[in-house]
Amino acid sequence: MSTTFTLDTSTSRAHPVPEPVRRLTVPSIRGRKKNGETAEPIVMLTAYTARMAQLLDPHCDMLLVGDSLGQVIYGLDTTVRVTLDLMVAHGAAVVRGSYRSVVVVDLPFGTYEASPEQAFESASRVLRETGCAAVKLEGGEVLAPTIAFLVQRGIPVVAHVGLTPQAVNALGGYGARGRSEAEAAKIRADARAVADAGAFAVVIEGVMEPLARQITGELSCPTIGIGASPACDGQVLVVDDMLGMFERVPRFVRRFDDLAARIDTAAASYAGAVRDRSFPGEAELYIPKAKAAG
Repeated sequence: MSTTFTLDTSTSRAHPVPEPVRRLTVPSIRGRKKNGETAEPIVMLTAYTARMAQLLDPHCDMLLVGDSLGQVIYGLDTTVRVTLDLMVAHGAAVVRGSYRSVVVVDLPFGTYEASPEQAFESASRVLRETGCAAVKLEGGEVLAPTIAFLVQRGIPVVAHVGLTPQAVNALGGYGARGRSEAEAAKIRADARAVADAGAFAVVIEGVMEPLARQITGELSCPTIGIGASPACDGQVLVVDDMLGMFERVPRFVRRFDDLAARIDTAAASYAGAVRDRSFPGEAELYIPKAKAAG
């Protein structure tokens, strides 16, 4: 038995209660790929809050607390400005709101690149203060020694190659990567290096489809695509993009709902009810009970 958290949806508050350990594990995710094949693709979405984690958890194998929260939640122009404090706060909320999925938290820009020791200090804080299962970091061959350092010290790592948003200033934008033979060769080498270093999964973002397919066939660990290939061993999307919360999304996003329009409609209905004084109605008021006669 372990103490986890269940979310009381009537109050939106998390209460610690004893629950059986039900979470998927890092080895179970790694083990999805056998002899180069993944019979059951890995389902992954981002989550940033306890309530969203609760809603997504039954359907996902992994929940990613991505540094994309900087743009999605806080309106920042890039992920570069996200802090470790933000990642810890949101990571802890997602862990509290879930019980099944493997929760992975991004290490933000500037918290792991300087040295393996810096990465360990950041990653160990994230695991300790959030209760998550793993961290994710961006980069290829240059970070392979750091990944090995973390894995050897008991910190599971998801790697991230291809389009790496934290390096947007160096890349010059968010365009697809791997168009030239030289760039494709480098991304392949990056993927092999991080997998050989011990990453249990590799996110491949924003690369040409044949390249993502080739990398997936070459790696023994699962690949998780985002703007990559259906041949990847799993897929991930930013949940707000998938739900249709934004008008403009990357080409690789499929909107599975138009939640923004539905929120707009609901807000308009609420505003109308307030203005015509039909809300609150009698059912929403605390009416004194009539005193008994005599």
